[in-house]
Amino acid sequence: MSYIFPPPVTVSVPINGSDESFPVNRIYCVGQNYSDHVKEMGGDPKKNPPVFFSKPADAIVTNNADVKFASETTNLHYEVELVVALGGGGTYIAAVDALHCVYGYAVGIDFTRRDLQTEAKESGRPWDTAKGFDQSAPISSITPFGDDKYLGDRQIALSLNDEIKQDANLNQMIWSVSEIIAELSKFYELRAGDLIFTGTPSGVSNVSPGDRIHAVIDGVGEVEFGVVS
Repeated sequence: MSYIFPPPVTVSVPINGSDESFPVNRIYCVGQNYSDHVKEMGGDPKKNPPVFFSKPADAIVTNNADVKFASETTNLHYEVELVVALGGGGTYIAAVDALHCVYGYAVGIDFTRRDLQTEAKESGRPWDTAKGFDQSAPISSITPFGDDKYLGDRQIALSLNDEIKQDANLNQMIWSVSEIIAELSKFYELRAGDLIFTGTPSGVSNVSPGDRIHAVIDGVGEVEFGVVS
């Protein structure tokens, strides 16, 4: 088969301890999945089912590369998140079986044009330009997990210019990894290669060119990079 121009290169994420890479299919995201962050944004925890949105696969930034400050925003926010990397999938997956689909985990940053998101919420418009823009999904290498995919109460934290801004535990998520996978599989056929950003704790705020971000999840990984103009 010939193409009118070269097809895009497959987006992939490095795997810890391996020369192989994880090919990315889709990126799903969960909004407002920590009680303190829901309250921070003026919402009511677990009043409603999870809020899902997506990012394009090529929004991924790997290997601690610098991230360009997004265009058309004056209020770019960081959000540190546990990222679930799927090695399997399906539809209508039961929560008790959901962790069998997990290949491993990573640390991700869900960058958000907060001013555009606020406008979209107020007018009832989609969040696409607020969430799914270029370089909006920096991510660490993926750490494979064996039989026990349950992460428990591991710390998740983010520092901006060496000052801690977000500090929480994964057990504070409103919707667990199993529940997220089960609910998401009602709306999409999940596949190996999918990434799921699982929401952020409180402490989100804006960044500026010249800032440096460091984020870590105990036993999962870390990501560190600069924001450039």
